[in-house]
Amino acid sequence: MFHHEPSGSGTTPPRRPAKRAALVFVLVIALVCGAVAAGILWTAGTKADRELAAHRHQVTATTTGPATESPVATRYGTKPQAVAPAVWEQPEHVRRSGSIHVPPRTPQGRAVTIWVDDAGAPARPPGSVADRALTSFSGGTAAAGVVGVTGAGALLLLRRWTEGHRLAAWEHEWERVEPVWSGRLHRGSGAGDGDG
Repeated sequence: MFHHEPSGSGTTPPRRPAKRAALVFVLVIALVCGAVAAGILWTAGTKADRELAAHRHQVTATTTGPATESPVATRYGTKPQAVAPAVWEQPEHVRRSGSIHVPPRTPQGRAVTIWVDDAGAPARPPGSVADRALTSFSGGTAAAGVVGVTGAGALLLLRRWTEGHRLAAWEHEWERVEPVWSGRLHRGSGAGDGDG
């Protein structure tokens, strides 16, 4: 009489390995997407830095006044810098002057190496390998995180949807089987025959 019970409960355990496999699949896809994104960022960064390096030149500038504290905050993690007036020659040997970043307390008359662009104006140096690696790693991690969270959310929604359908099917089956299993169908039909 109780042989119906194992068939209903036996459907749950085999689904757990499938859930784990789906999560592992999402994790692998997220890692692959992160690696691809990091590779794309590395390649694009290398190309951009190479192009930038072609238009950057190192020249020696000579300070014409003492260094003063920089009015612009320097980037976090870099060495503290100050600003000093200076003169230098751009690659075409044209004398130029302006304010440049120098170490704090740099005296007048000190030679400082700076980066300039093709026009001879002070410019930021080409990106370093460390900066490029950090950008690639950060971008790859972000891409992997987005894909992983999106995939896990999709799996959760799919799981809830399938659970809802499974419960609805179970309820429908129970409505059909329960009267026979509990004996209500026989009692109901017998009572109906007696009334007739």
